[in-house]
Amino acid sequence: MFFFLICMSAYRIFFFEHFGSQSISFDVLWMGLRYDARAVSILGLAMSLLIALPVLNPTSYDLSGKGWTIVLTIVWLIFLFFYGADFYYHDYLKQRLSASVLQFLADANISAGMVWETYPVLRIMLLLIFMAGIFAFFHAQLLQKIKSFQPVTEKKKIIPAYILFVFLMAIAAFGRIGQYPLRWSDAFLFTDDFKASASLNPFQSFFSTFQFRNDGFDEKLTSDGFSRMAQYLNIDPAQKNSLNYVRKHNYDRSDNQPPMNVVLVICESFHAPKCSAFGNSLDPTPYFKNLADQGVLYDRCFTPAFGTARGVWSVITGIPDVLTTQTSSRNPLLVDQHSIFNDFKDYEKFYFLGGSTSWANIQGVLKNNIDGLNIVEQDQFTSQRVDVWGISDKNLFLESNQILSKQTKPFFAIIQTADNHRPYTIPQEDIGAFQKKAHSAASLSANFFENNEQYNAFRYMDFSIKTFMDAARKSNYFSNTLFVFVGDHGLRGGVGSAYPKVYSEIGISAEHVPLLFYAPGKLIPNRKHQVCTQLDVLPSIAGFVKHSHTNSTLGRNLFDTNSLKSGQVFIADPDNGNHTLLNDSFYFTEFTRIGKYQFGSMLHDQKIPLDKRHDSIQHSLATQLRDWQSTARYLLFHNKKNK
Repeated sequence: MFFFLICMSAYRIFFFEHFGSQSISFDVLWMGLRYDARAVSILGLAMSLLIALPVLNPTSYDLSGKGWTIVLTIVWLIFLFFYGADFYYHDYLKQRLSASVLQFLADANISAGMVWETYPVLRIMLLLIFMAGIFAFFHAQLLQKIKSFQPVTEKKKIIPAYILFVFLMAIAAFGRIGQYPLRWSDAFLFTDDFKASASLNPFQSFFSTFQFRNDGFDEKLTSDGFSRMAQYLNIDPAQKNSLNYVRKHNYDRSDNQPPMNVVLVICESFHAPKCSAFGNSLDPTPYFKNLADQGVLYDRCFTPAFGTARGVWSVITGIPDVLTTQTSSRNPLLVDQHSIFNDFKDYEKFYFLGGSTSWANIQGVLKNNIDGLNIVEQDQFTSQRVDVWGISDKNLFLESNQILSKQTKPFFAIIQTADNHRPYTIPQEDIGAFQKKAHSAASLSANFFENNEQYNAFRYMDFSIKTFMDAARKSNYFSNTLFVFVGDHGLRGGVGSAYPKVYSEIGISAEHVPLLFYAPGKLIPNRKHQVCTQLDVLPSIAGFVKHSHTNSTLGRNLFDTNSLKSGQVFIADPDNGNHTLLNDSFYFTEFTRIGKYQFGSMLHDQKIPLDKRHDSIQHSLATQLRDWQSTARYLLFHNKKNK
């Protein structure tokens, strides 16, 4: 194991010196050593468990020793193969070895020909055979030395040492002492692409991307749909030649008004039908309803997908998360993304989370793409953790407000809540100021709640928002701040007759969330019924506060009434195998697993006959659904941040 660690560290130094423009630093070596220790400890654990069986102990049986020499020589060959492939892969594509290399097998003859004509394949193979022979020889010699030692046979001495070794290997395999294991995204805390890349090893980069090996895009489909997407997004059609979705928005700040602060709150499981502002008779969120009455509420906002990681991804990047195997934030190939959030260069930028950003590898997306971002998570707060999700939302809001109140520069802060989620913890310290309520099972069901625990957690979210806004009103930043509230996703389940059947039949209630813009004295209170999406959040914020920015993805500025056409919402639901496109009046859904389609009204339950009167609408929505799918997939791989 020590031998493998030495070789891995030596390669990292060589890799850094060969491909980098500066000398390797200690922090890269240390991070790399942790990744290497993970790989080596897995080997160590496997060996320690196997040699616990006397028949497999190489010091007990000569045949076992010879078997271990063969097995470990094969492991050494695999090690050399991965590292050699990593070197040439980076030399060719300027990125670490990933599972996307397997795509070359689709054109195996061409790929093999390219490799044969480009690299000294025979010399490499001979070198591998030579190094395998050297390894086998020295391993056999090492075993003979070990056998000459006086063995320890007393169990009281062997067992504690064995347990200690297994325990240390388990810690090394986990990568840290904490709630979450060491993940590839931890490397991107360097905020330097090359340093992050160099700290990984080929095993980490390959197996982290293995489950995403089949995710890709169809450039021809994307090109075919560009003109229609360009018309919707108000893009110059001439940009089709480069498949470029960039729109630059420049604002004149000659009025000498101070830049507005921004606080964006991403609320956990903020299901619109459960809100008081949407007519829920149990009135669980009276304070948010009061805010909505004073702000601009979009009551037909939908998330492009279901799930917190997908929701946060959509807000930050402006791209629907259309991957089917795992979320985009977990894919190391997609960690490089441009975000409008990063365009607020003259702002202090914060991301507050009561738990850990290691969750879903979201820290890789944030730290790698947002310059100067201050991530404040559970270990930096003074409040005590209340459950698996970290500190309570109330304390998250209050401590965030304390930090924001001390800022002297304009700031853009994102606060992500978590308490409206199982296990539905209501902190004991808040019992008194917050009073739990109970309703009958029938009443809860009629208002879309599963039980009283879920109902009170939803109410606690409202209590936490009120506590935050009351504190913010006393702060000096309040009067010049835009507050935005949006759900990370809705919740699955029917919504009865309160909404058109489409919400329950194809499950879009799971993506239905409130979107509220609140800035007293700067926004005329209004309730908007046009459909919109999480993708529109950052473009709308930048447009409202008149901050120059570049929009390179699929969101639109909802306040740009001059160029804004009717809305469209694309929803990808890989769990149910559905893809939906809806506008203010109609929807079209593709059930990908069974090859069927559904077309209907967004406004009422009347079945729409598939006759000539509606055939053009259905055909248009079907075409645009395909456009959205192909464009979203393309942009996941072509939205790199500006260097």
